[in-house]
Amino acid sequence: MTGHATVRALLRAACALALSVAGLASPARAQPQAPANAPAPGPQDLVDGRGRALRFAEPPRRIVSLLPSLTESVCALGECARLVGVDRYSNFPESVRRLPQLGGGIDPNIEAIAALRPDVVLLAVSSRASDRLESLGIRVVALEPKTHADVRRVLRQLGALLRVPEADGAERVWRVIDAGVSAAAQSLPARAHRARVYFEVSRGPYAAGESSFIGETLQRLGVRNVVPASLGPFPRLNPEFVVRADPDVLMIGNRSMQAMVPYPGWQTLRAIRAQRLCVFGPEESDVVVRPGPRMAEAARIMARCLAEKAP
Repeated sequence: MTGHATVRALLRAACALALSVAGLASPARAQPQAPANAPAPGPQDLVDGRGRALRFAEPPRRIVSLLPSLTESVCALGECARLVGVDRYSNFPESVRRLPQLGGGIDPNIEAIAALRPDVVLLAVSSRASDRLESLGIRVVALEPKTHADVRRVLRQLGALLRVPEADGAERVWRVIDAGVSAAAQSLPARAHRARVYFEVSRGPYAAGESSFIGETLQRLGVRNVVPASLGPFPRLNPEFVVRADPDVLMIGNRSMQAMVPYPGWQTLRAIRAQRLCVFGPEESDVVVRPGPRMAEAARIMARCLAEKAP
């Protein structure tokens, strides 16, 4: 090797060594880190209200909701933008009123739903649309909260499905609901705690029993429901049952605003004679009969009725 070649070789070796040392001495490049409360990546497993085990490789980005309480829950979790269609009764928050309306839970427009290419359809367990949608390759998650515990569980399931960070997710929404119901109970005068209440969900009469989410709210408000849990969450009653129970306060949901034709014998009720009756119109009825994020507002509506009407 000539002298010049030797020098060039030594220079190349020196440069390589310098670059190697610099690389060792320089700090490692910072790696992007997930937010502290971000859900773990990867498939998400859940068991829906039908008992079916479902796996989602990715969070759904296009959602159709066919149950108002589920629509409201998705929005309460901050994911309203993922909704591409709703049922005809979903009307809160205001933004969902601009979405395509796709029928109801029992009579959905299957063709219109399919045309929206949803990643998932949320609907009630009692809906008859599940099989038809799944036969078209459309994924379905059936969830139908009926109690306070159900509402909390469904919020958790939706939060997990949508990969909502826990700090902004289901438990935060539930804490707001729970605190609101407690505050409504504390606002009641002592005399209201002795009241015996009958709550009519819709004409029939269909009542809210002790085991329903409405019955649980009434219990937390400190009043007595005259419809026992043994009759089920929402039984259809003989009007004579209410006459025999003779409640102190009547609460009636009248979303359709149909004429309040009295049932046989109800003219004898003390609550009717003393005008201890609260009839909730469409907007208030939507709040009080939906098991979802607005249950605290429902408790406030019921508490206001009790404060005004309880003997």
